[in-house]
Amino acid sequence: MVRIVKKADVRRQEIVAVARQLFQAKEYEKTTMQDVMNQLGIAKGTIYHYFKSKEELLEAVIENIVAEDLISKRALMKEAHGNAIEKIRILIRAGNMAADHAEILEPLHHPGNLGMHIRQLAVTLMRQAPLYGDLIQQGCEEGLFHTEHPLECAEFILSAIQFLTDMGIHPWAQEDLIRRAMAFPSMIESLLKSPQGSFQFMLEQ
Repeated sequence: MVRIVKKADVRRQEIVAVARQLFQAKEYEKTTMQDVMNQLGIAKGTIYHYFKSKEELLEAVIENIVAEDLISKRALMKEAHGNAIEKIRILIRAGNMAADHAEILEPLHHPGNLGMHIRQLAVTLMRQAPLYGDLIQQGCEEGLFHTEHPLECAEFILSAIQFLTDMGIHPWAQEDLIRRAMAFPSMIESLLKSPQGSFQFMLEQ
């Protein structure tokens, strides 16, 4: 039998794709590295050449999900019509990555995976902030927003909302989550100097 040798990036992508499928179907905790090896028909030395542990493989899968989610949202924005506020509303309603991939991302909420969870949040923030930053810049050009720092505003808003609502970072009390959710729209309006009530749609989520 002729041994098939694949390029390193192709092989790595295959491992990540199969791991993602297995994590989705069997859940992360129930999937083993051996399961991934069996599915691909590769040796132990091959998979551990690319990923030293299942946790490292999970990080790669999460990065893959984040990248895919960003591509989807950028495509959505290219097709979206309306002013900046209307587009932000569409973007927010496009879906929740954590909810859409709960079987894979749920392990990040385990106490032992806090470091990995924070890295995942940082990756998501840095990938998504420019997209929101572009919309804030559009809003400035339309006279809806008034800021000289659209990207930084996006980073500030996304990081604040993520940190103060993520139960994987801290077991926030329900009353605290509700209190913050009620305050976010007016705080964002104040930061962006946007018309009063323009972000109240966030309370409809």
